[in-house]
Amino acid sequence: MPLDPKILDDLSARVSQLLPPPARSLGADLEKNIKAALSAAFAKLDLVTREELEIQSAVLQRSRERLLELEQRVEQLERQARSTTHPPATPDH
Repeated sequence: MPLDPKILDDLSARVSQLLPPPARSLGADLEKNIKAALSAAFAKLDLVTREELEIQSAVLQRSRERLLELEQRVEQLERQARSTTHPPATPDH
């Protein structure tokens, strides 16, 4: 997902402020180039938003819960299968 343009604007403005005064005099053109460079760098990082992370965390939590339910169900079915195929021994009298 692309980074919010407001974040890029803020970061490029901050980077521009860090430059020495002669470089700052280049103004909007320099800030535009910084913004493009930051955008390209962030695109390579494969970042996700907080919202995407929270959604995936919720999906993972539901998957874990479902897996636990299925494991318990398999155990129950295995117990039933064992008791059906191997009935308890009855004493011979």
